[in-house]
Amino acid sequence: MSHFRKKAALRIGLASLTLAIISSLFAWYISKENFEESIVSLAYEEAHRLILHQLPQQKNAPTDMQAAAQTLAGGLFDIAEIYDVLGSKMAEAMTSDGEKIEHKIPKHSFLNAAEPRYESFILDNDQWVLRVFVPLQSLAKMNDTKDIGYFEGVRIVPAWQEEQIYKNSLVVSLLVSLAALLCGLVVYPIVVRLSQDNEKKAVEVLDSHISMMEALGRAIAKRDSDTGAHNYRVAWIAARIGEKAGLSGSKMQSLIAGSFLHDVGKIGITDAILLKPGKLTDEEFKTMRTHVQQGEEIVNGMGWLHGANEVVSAHHEKWDGTGYPRALKHEEIPLSARIFAIADVFDALSSKRPYKDPMPYDKVMKILKEDTGTHFDARLMDLFIPISKEVSSKLENLTEDSARRLLEEVVRRHFYI
Repeated sequence: MSHFRKKAALRIGLASLTLAIISSLFAWYISKENFEESIVSLAYEEAHRLILHQLPQQKNAPTDMQAAAQTLAGGLFDIAEIYDVLGSKMAEAMTSDGEKIEHKIPKHSFLNAAEPRYESFILDNDQWVLRVFVPLQSLAKMNDTKDIGYFEGVRIVPAWQEEQIYKNSLVVSLLVSLAALLCGLVVYPIVVRLSQDNEKKAVEVLDSHISMMEALGRAIAKRDSDTGAHNYRVAWIAARIGEKAGLSGSKMQSLIAGSFLHDVGKIGITDAILLKPGKLTDEEFKTMRTHVQQGEEIVNGMGWLHGANEVVSAHHEKWDGTGYPRALKHEEIPLSARIFAIADVFDALSSKRPYKDPMPYDKVMKILKEDTGTHFDARLMDLFIPISKEVSSKLENLTEDSARRLLEEVVRRHFYI
């Protein structure tokens, strides 16, 4: 199984498990709420049936509230109390279990509500108790009869009923969990397929971008009387230093692209200056320096290559601030540009050019070390020195095609192809 498939399976599994946990809690809450509301409904029906309907038909109904309370206490409730509209208790009855908990039940103020309501709480012995308040319509006024205000009933929820609620919630959660798992099994292959299609398209787009980058790099090299090997080499060297510096992801991608396209602005320099065999005049050199600004304008308009701007805009800056075009120094120079400066000079000194032969490794490193602290960042140079010999050996007598393949390995590693 691929890394993506493992990751997708894990995420879908975790989502199903999370849904199961949430559904279990939700099922318990709903079961508990339904149970409590059913008790309120039953209390409302029983209280009205006994107190308001039966009693008026009995001879002693006006004074026989106690019988109604006794009946209610022996059935649905453990404590039954009837109050008049002024809050005075008219009747009270309770079971033996009710007597044991009466003193533990929180006191409440006089109730004068128009709708039934209830309270749910847990006593110190973990008993679940419901207290229901049911407002009652007044009886027809009779001699020695007070208007009835409300009925208060207390029910100790038995253990079997709690267990039933838990079982109901468990059944619901298991059903929801099963449904979530089945959905996950159905969704998983679809997600994998879509991801593979997206990955394929992303690779195709990335390949086209890299091909465009290479085409630009080769065009620059050809105009500069050089092969494209220089761009491949410096991008590879910069990537090696970047890895030692801990760069990855988009930062490494920007470093590679910027290193490969560092001189893209030379496309805008005339051949008379760019290809001049002799030394440039001050005015010509001033024009040559504009390739940095022109390069910035090119990469800034290329979307995905925007990150290359750091190298393109600052690859001629120096650590001590004597570079151009902005005379940046120290940490003001972007890290990728400081990395590229080492790679560029190392390759320029080590490789053969139409106007010079390559310098030996020891002489190249001597120059780089002498310029450390002025041209180069000493911290980055400390990272490059241990790998410099290996880099030099790898690039020795390397053809353009070989240099291209060398860079392709790095590109595929850091661009996730």
